[in-house]
Order: sequence, then C-alpha cells, then structure tokens
Amino acid sequence: MANKNDLNLTRRDLLKIGAMTGAAAVVGAAAARPTRASAQAAPNCGLPPVPEPYPTSPLILKPFTDPLPIPKALAPIPPQEVANWSNKPGAGVGQQDSSGGTHQLWTSQLPAPYNRDPLVYRIKLEVAAHSFSSSPVRTLVGYRDRRGNIIPPGTVAPKLPDSTIYSFNGTFPGPMINANNGQPALVRFENHLDENPLNLDRGDFGSPEMKFLTHLHNGHTAAESDGNPHQRPEAYAPGEWVDNLYLNYPAGGLDAEKQAFLWFHDHTEGHTGANVYKGMVGIFPVYDSLTGSKLDPGDETKGLRLPGVRKDRPDGAFDVEYDIPLALYDCRLDDGVTGHRDFHNGCGEAHPEQWGKSFFRHYPDQGFVGDVYTVNGKAYPVLEVKRRKYRFRCLPASISRCWELVLMRSSGGPKSAVSLGLSGFALQGQYRIPDGEQCMRMTEIASGGGLLPKPILRDTFEGWPAMRHEIVVDFAKYMDGQPTKKGDVIYLTNIMGMDNGRKPTSGTRFDNKGINGADARVPLLKFVIGDDAVDNSDPGLSPTNTFNPNKELRPQPIVPANWQSLPRREFVLARGNAGGENQWLINGFPFDLAVPLATVTRGAEEVWVLRNGGGGWTHPMHIHQEEHTVLLRNGVAAASVPGHPDDTGKDDVIALDPNEEVWVYRKFRTFTGKYVAHCHNLAHEDHAMMFGWVIAP
Repeated sequence: MANKNDLNLTRRDLLKIGAMTGAAAVVGAAAARPTRASAQAAPNCGLPPVPEPYPTSPLILKPFTDPLPIPKALAPIPPQEVANWSNKPGAGVGQQDSSGGTHQLWTSQLPAPYNRDPLVYRIKLEVAAHSFSSSPVRTLVGYRDRRGNIIPPGTVAPKLPDSTIYSFNGTFPGPMINANNGQPALVRFENHLDENPLNLDRGDFGSPEMKFLTHLHNGHTAAESDGNPHQRPEAYAPGEWVDNLYLNYPAGGLDAEKQAFLWFHDHTEGHTGANVYKGMVGIFPVYDSLTGSKLDPGDETKGLRLPGVRKDRPDGAFDVEYDIPLALYDCRLDDGVTGHRDFHNGCGEAHPEQWGKSFFRHYPDQGFVGDVYTVNGKAYPVLEVKRRKYRFRCLPASISRCWELVLMRSSGGPKSAVSLGLSGFALQGQYRIPDGEQCMRMTEIASGGGLLPKPILRDTFEGWPAMRHEIVVDFAKYMDGQPTKKGDVIYLTNIMGMDNGRKPTSGTRFDNKGINGADARVPLLKFVIGDDAVDNSDPGLSPTNTFNPNKELRPQPIVPANWQSLPRREFVLARGNAGGENQWLINGFPFDLAVPLATVTRGAEEVWVLRNGGGGWTHPMHIHQEEHTVLLRNGVAAASVPGHPDDTGKDDVIALDPNEEVWVYRKFRTFTGKYVAHCHNLAHEDHAMMFGWVIAP
C-alpha cells in the first residue's frame, strides 16, 4: 500500500516539483500538435543543438498491488498447420525470408544428436495497447490539455491511459520460448505493424517505416538469422517475414558452450532503442534435457537439481514452475509539458494528448533513463512466493539504466520520493524504503553466457543493459538463519542511482555507500511469503548456512595456454562527432556498413581488447555470434577484480567502467557472414557506437 502521505501531497510540494521541471513556465502555453506525417519528416526547426529534457511521470499512488505477470511458454505450430503455409520453412533456396534468402546451415547438416527437425513458432509484430499500472495516479506538474483546459498539479486520475506498443504477439514483454539445447527452433517473424484495427495513437517514436529486425541476443546463430544491420541493412517492412533459425547448437558441440538464458529484441539500425523501448522484447530460456551431460533439464530432481518443476503440455511446449524471468525496464510517462524534439522529429512542442503514455526521445549524449521502474511490464508489482527456493532470470531490458539489486525488509514500507523531500533526478523510481535493510543473500548460478563453473554467494549484483544474471533465492530463511513466516514482505530493491544515462552515480562500487545509500533504495518488486511447498532442489544452492561454494556447475571452455601469443585486436570506444547523429565512435569511426573493422577466419582464436576511451561514461559492450571469456581487467586477472566475480564464466556483454580496458578470448565457429559489436546502451548504439565485422571461410 502507498504511504498515506503519498495520497495527500501538499500544494507546496507539487508547486516545487512543477517549478523544478520548468512546468511553471510552460503550463499556460498552447501546445501545437503536428500531424504524424510532419513529425516523422523530422522538420528543420532552425533551433540550436537538441536538448535532452525529461518529463516527470505521474505518481503511481498504489504501488505493489498489480500481480507480477509471469509469461507462459509459447507453443510451437503443429506440423500439419505448417504444411498448409503458402511459404513453407525449409532448407531450399529462397526459403529463409520474403526476400528470397537461404539458410547457410540446415538442421539436417548438424551432427547427431543435434540434427533434429526444428520446432516452428510464429510471432507477429503487432500494434497493441499496454497498461503499466492499474493504480490511480497523481499529476506532479500542471499542463494544458488538448481542449485548452489547465490541469493543475495534484490532479488525480483513476488510472494511466494505455501506452501503444510495437510488440511480439501483442504483449510486453513478448512471448517466452522455452528452448532446449539440441532442439532447433525456427521462428517466423511477420511484420503486421501497418495494421492498427483499434486505431491506437502510435505516438511519435519507433521506426518511422514500421520496420523490424529481430536479434536473438547471444544466440550462436548464422548471420542471416542473427538480425543484425550489417548482414541485413534493410529491416523487414510491413508485409515481410523472416524465418530465423536458432539451432540451439553449442559452439563446437561442446557441453561447456551450452547456454541458459537468451532474449530476443529489435535491432533496426538507428531505431533499436526506440523499438526495444516501444515493446520489442521477448524471453528465450534454454534448458539442457536432450544432449550431453543434461545438467539443467528444468527438473529439480535431475542433473544439478536447480530449482524448477517442469510440466510438459499437450501443445508441445513446457512450463517450469519456480523458474521465473524478471525483465527490468524503466520508462518515462509524458507529463503533457515536456517538449518533443530530437534528431528524428519534433520542434519542442508539448503533447498534452500523450499525457500518461510512454515518452521516448533519441538522446545521443547522456542516454535515456526512466523514472518509473517496471518488472515484466508492470510498475512495482507483487508476487506471492512459497517458502522454498526459486530461480530468477534477471534481464535488464533498459535502454541505458544500470541496476544493482539487493533483497531488503522494511518496517515502514515504501514512501514516495516526493513525500521524502526529494526532487529532480532523485525522483527516479518514485518510491523509497528509507529504513530498508538487507535480509537475504542470493546464490548466482549463471551469467549471460550460461551456468557458472561454481555458484557465487552474493549480497548484491549489478545488471547493466542486456547483462543477464540467474540467481537462487531461498524464501524459507533469512540471512541470519531465522525462518520466514507467512505474510512476511521482502523487496527486490535497486540501490544503483543514475542521474542520466551517462554512468551510475550511486551503488556499491560507485559511491561506496552500497546498501546504506538511502537516496537509491528503490523497491522494484514486492515478495509476500506464502505457504510451504515441496522443494527437491539442491540444499547446497541455498544462500544460507547450507550453501556449498564448491558445487560444480558447468565446466567452462578451455582458454589456450598461449593466449598471449594469439592475434590481438583493439577497439576503443569514445565520444566523438562525425556529423549529425554520429555522436559515438569506435576506433575513431562511426558505424559504416562498407567498412568492417575486423575480418576473422572461421575456426580462428583471437584476443580482443576493448577500451573505454574515457569521458566519464560506462559502456556495456556486446559482441555478436559467440561468447567470450574475460582474461584481464586493467591488466589484472579478471575474476579477482572487485565487482565482477562472475567473470569466471563466459559472457556476451562486457561491462566497461570509465577508462577501463578489458581483454577477452574469442573463437569463431560454425558460421560465416557479417556480424556486429556495439554498446548496449542503446542510445549509444543508435548514434553510431557499433562496428561491423566478418567471419570468412
């Protein structure tokens, strides 16, 4: 429940917020509304360089009342239905997409037992409506509505209007495909974004041509199915389709290369951030029940006995109870006052008709951060949990925001940031638990590259954009050994503050306050302890006194002893201005389709050196096609560097602190073709911090 003070903000509080956001100067100004055509035409406003103002979202008055959405697994299409498709999937020439593409490697060409026929899924890119919260909300700044009426600060609305999303199958996050290592999956993505049967307001961001290009993040995938703009410069327009073939074949067919948690998202050049923010996000857990060691089958009575109870369904899909994805996403809701203007559209006009709907701008300098935090598409949801162990798969689907997560108790409960006297950037997250104290630890079992070699006991962990972590939480006991009781409340809490998309400004490694930094104790998800439940998972995974730090999880790929003599390439990420939207450079160049920065030979082994060129930004650097092993951070053995204990495992995103240099070992197997590497602060990627590279035969 919201604190009573949140329901009775003083006029002084509200006027202070309005003045700080510049609302007082704008509230009486009439707002011009351009047509969609003129907005997408990016008018020449004759104004100085684009500013980066943020709206102040309406305050959600009843947080932690909406239940956490838990996606169910998408069912494959029955073979008899696929047989009736006019454009059937297959290995033949021209069968890969509506443009006549061809798969370079079909499932029958894989070695046994990977040479199974693919399961076929169908996902439509659709316009849909999405509700971030069912709570009543209160305006924090005044504005003039579309009829010219002045709406004063403090006005309460029964709920937010729905935001329009560009979605996978009509939901945000989109569908979840529960995959298996060894079982290929073919996903047909179809573009229906030109269809709008509900006549929803499309807003003024997202690909203006309504195109998509789907990338399975960290998939060991052929270039034509990788969904990257180097291989496919023109994204798929309305009416077009593509069959992305995800072989679920570990590199080299090795157990050590098996993966555990992927996700798929848009990768349209210049609009990746806008399209992801607009809803193009899907979940792709990968289990291990068919080939090799079968360590992670989704059944806690088998293999490593990781938490999860698998239930096979008659439709060919399966669900895993107690194994829950948590997609973290921060958004801004239009306040009706903040001007719309960026490199793509708008001349600074306000949009009162967009009040309460999602707001996004292409901010190339600082990046884009939101002030409303959501989990699985809901702002401040609640989940009742059993008194047993759970597996959570944490996905930061944010544009620029980095997170640091900790489990806390609070006797006073959440209080709105404004009622605590906070203002400006400190309003981000909307709520705080000022008396929050850590009450549980977590066991990390996997990073973005899959299972770690051994579990790691964590008080907190950092999640930068696209960097996944899998944790085990035991809701039966607190960290002091005391048992939990039915009705107890625990908050998954973010303690990492970011004034903007530049870099974290608080958190364990950034201001040394850690969990004592009261200005950034933002509760994201409320857990309510429920009944007891059977728990057959390994007690050694519990982050209590039964924790076993020596439990063997997944053996990791072998780094050659002579890695220092391998070919070495260096890539420097830096701020620059190559004209227009090319605000970020790698090795002095903006992204250029015609100029790949590396050509490697299939099967080769190399060391890549990634260096943050400074300026005070952080960069989550993602390299497509195959994972890496971190060797050195600033010349020191990676796993010994504070803040990165999971460098013991392979990964696909490199967290680069300001001025940091990281060496990684990479190998290039199975496929040839064009790929990319880029910063996963998507404001940076969309403004040219990306380079193409090629795998040659």
